[in-house]
Amino acid sequence: MLIARSVALFVLAGVLEIGGAWLVWQGVRGNDSGGGRGWIWIGAGVIALGLYGFVATLQPQGEFGRILAAYGGVFVAGSIAWGMVADGYRPDRWDVIGALICLAGMAVIMYVPRGR
Repeated sequence: MLIARSVALFVLAGVLEIGGAWLVWQGVRGNDSGGGRGWIWIGAGVIALGLYGFVATLQPQGEFGRILAAYGGVFVAGSIAWGMVADGYRPDRWDVIGALICLAGMAVIMYVPRGR
């Protein structure tokens, strides 16, 4: 149950951080880098990024460094997935392999039993 909760929080954190960064990107640059969508998009992105910071504190474990390091793997894989869905990005096999390696590292950091 704790692992399911932790994974759900990582997914929510990913949506907020990656989505927030994407909204800021869209607000400043737009989809084709030909002009941004404006301050409303930027503001929504800033709010989402702020909420991401709070979601990270809800993880069952209390070690900041471990949680943020593990989240890095979620961020890498989530960013590739977001790009595919939101921008039509097509990852090559090396992108996919790299993302899977990052997720495996995340699982080791967060969920391998420790003899404490």
